[in-house]
Amino acid sequence: MSLSPPPIVGRLAPSPTGSLHLGHARTFLLAWWHARARGGRVLLRIEDLDRERVKPGMVEECLATLAWLGLDWDGPVLLQSSEPEPTRAALATLVARGLAYGCACSRRDIERAASAPHAEDGELAYPGTCRARGLVPQPGGPALALRFRVPAGEVALEDGILGPYRCDVAREAGDFLLARRDGTFAYQLAVVVDDARSGVTEVVRGADLLPSAARQWLLQRALGLPSPRGYHVPLVLDADGSRLAKRSGALALAELRARGVEARALVAWVARSAGLEVPERVSAAEVLPHFDLARLPRAPVALVGPARPAFLGPA
Repeated sequence: MSLSPPPIVGRLAPSPTGSLHLGHARTFLLAWWHARARGGRVLLRIEDLDRERVKPGMVEECLATLAWLGLDWDGPVLLQSSEPEPTRAALATLVARGLAYGCACSRRDIERAASAPHAEDGELAYPGTCRARGLVPQPGGPALALRFRVPAGEVALEDGILGPYRCDVAREAGDFLLARRDGTFAYQLAVVVDDARSGVTEVVRGADLLPSAARQWLLQRALGLPSPRGYHVPLVLDADGSRLAKRSGALALAELRARGVEARALVAWVARSAGLEVPERVSAAEVLPHFDLARLPRAPVALVGPARPAFLGPA
């Protein structure tokens, strides 16, 4: 007797720290197409844990922008900050098993450590200063961060787009954060817990997050959680070859929308950049019968020459 394959569950997970840009649009459309074209569900999670960086009105703008692109989702929108208990329980489990420890280091302490290189994603690699100090958070005691005790050795992953990927997390990132001194959960832990409790089976996101996949795999193994299949999409690069960033306001979708750019033109550009043959204007739903992730080019998309969409005007 053959078993039915598990249901496909993808997710969109924008962060309300600034306006979504053209790179986000491409990744979210690809994630939506990849799940929907195979009859899968799509969940929407707003990753709003970093309260200091969350900007007023950005949640509403994110929702409006996704709807403008023609994307929908199944079930209610999950605000990551609204349900902290599962993440808190996972953190307590790691502490109880000796897989997490207290850290009193400030960022300046880490920067001063001569042995602290930068990880692949630009983050400072933690040199292990507090690893053997046995620090435990105490009521009324000094505020401590909590770090994951990263095991030695490489993590080997198979990405659905970029293929084999190996990462020595201990060397490249060190013992990474699970929770900050103020008690805020770090991205890596929150994502792992939220994906597991939502039943996410696949994650489509930017290639710049591939190093995070290795860290999340370690946490999934430590907590006995499943690992969603990863698909890391080559980035969209600006005319000067740099990746798009929220902080620079690069090609914000809200601005393009305000300028009168038609969503169907943008969607068609994304589809053509993914190797699909579609008209010059098309809706997200109309692309579904044509979608095949295997046709996606493995190189980044540079917004120069023929690859630059007409709706952006000249570079």
